[in-house]
Amino acid sequence: MANEPSPHSAKMTMVGAVIPVAALILLLATSYYLFGDEASSGPNQIALLVCALTAAFVAKFHGFYVDELKHAVVESVSTGLHAIFILLAVGSLIGTWAMSGTIMAMVYYGLQLLSPNYFYFTATIICALVSLSIGSSWTVAGTIGIGLMGVAAKMGLDPAITAGAILSGAYFGDKSSPLSDATNLATAAAGSNLYTHIKENLWTSIPALGIALIIFWWLGEPGDFVAQGTLSAIEVHYDITLLNFLPLVLVLFLAIVRYPPFTTIFLGALAGGLYAVVMEPDKVIGLAASPALPAGLEMLKGVWIAMSNGYVSVTGDPSIDALLSRGGMGNMLTTIWLIMTALAFGGVIEKAGILDRIIGPILKAAKSTGALILSLVATAIATNILAADQYIAIVIPGRMYRKPFRQRKLQPEVLSRAVGDSATVTSALIPWNSCGAYMAATLGVPTLAFAGFAFFNLVSPILTVVFAVMGWRMLTMPDQKPDRIVLPDDEQED
Repeated sequence: MANEPSPHSAKMTMVGAVIPVAALILLLATSYYLFGDEASSGPNQIALLVCALTAAFVAKFHGFYVDELKHAVVESVSTGLHAIFILLAVGSLIGTWAMSGTIMAMVYYGLQLLSPNYFYFTATIICALVSLSIGSSWTVAGTIGIGLMGVAAKMGLDPAITAGAILSGAYFGDKSSPLSDATNLATAAAGSNLYTHIKENLWTSIPALGIALIIFWWLGEPGDFVAQGTLSAIEVHYDITLLNFLPLVLVLFLAIVRYPPFTTIFLGALAGGLYAVVMEPDKVIGLAASPALPAGLEMLKGVWIAMSNGYVSVTGDPSIDALLSRGGMGNMLTTIWLIMTALAFGGVIEKAGILDRIIGPILKAAKSTGALILSLVATAIATNILAADQYIAIVIPGRMYRKPFRQRKLQPEVLSRAVGDSATVTSALIPWNSCGAYMAATLGVPTLAFAGFAFFNLVSPILTVVFAVMGWRMLTMPDQKPDRIVLPDDEQED
């Protein structure tokens, strides 16, 4: 039957495995060379589809059935549906919050409370605390992060460094909170205890955050920022009060009580639209531009437009209009296209065993604990690059390395900590990964621009390797005898 597993599923050769990986590297490098920051707006998607077809041809040559490859693609793309719907919700939220003044309120109060001298430092701490409370880096970036980007723009600060600071704080919480999906998935994949994992995770997360904070403090721009002119301009066009934060408070409350992310963010978008109707009716009517309609329908049309196509600010102040003319589900479609093509490629290479074939020799060669952790980190990063999805990058290495860790009598928390230090945090640094694409679309900064400034994300995998090499917190199970290593029949040594 065509739907049955192919008889050659374990026969992928190294040459066959390298071909689609080499094609990915070559085509994406060419894409970025030719198109620069515009590569993610279409060229990368074409490159990923070509790579997916290349991987499919290689897999078929090795005996895989076309139907099972098609099923793998559908299954892989379906895993990204949660990310796609969250992206759509975030697009709507940005549109209604720009119209309601919620984003402007965050900018207004941020300009009064923050200084360029310590802005990056403070932004990291704020995002870390909120993310630790709600367990979602995506929600933090889509709410607090948007406001911080606006404050940075008004202060004339570097948007790439600002995005790096937001990510550093957001991912500290995402890998340290018991409410985080990534944290729970890492513990499940490794077979560890959630709260023991969190305790062990802090041994690497706190130093990584500390290093990031030191760098962000050093990067702070000296000098006094005079915000009065900007504040006066905002006051001319918006009546800013603490009530503007009601949609944000709703989102944070729903996140804390564990409502699903899509529901949380979409309700936040609706709340922003309702607030705009009540408190900023002129802006809603102006966006609708349909005076012939009854007032109620005109209001409905304005909110509908903000959610679907985004808000267009017409204050006449170029800096305010540039900040607020954004959002809408439609503006997220390019990012969704990128996620779908990346997951299609990831589905083929996972089904064809390309990852296993490339990583197997690396795992087999890891003799020491340090080498084992290093190979795990490399595997997680490679999976994030090739499979283009954070969850896949957590689950595959977590399961793949359970046996080698048991053989060395290492506790499961050592494995789950290393997975969190590598798979969770590096996903946001890859442009075609669902996390990297989401962050770029939400914060308005290309992934490759902010990747070098996401210091927490960069330092975490390095620290977990250093801990392993130095023998720090390598918790063992002294009463458990090492498992005998059993290799597949075709790999057993003579």
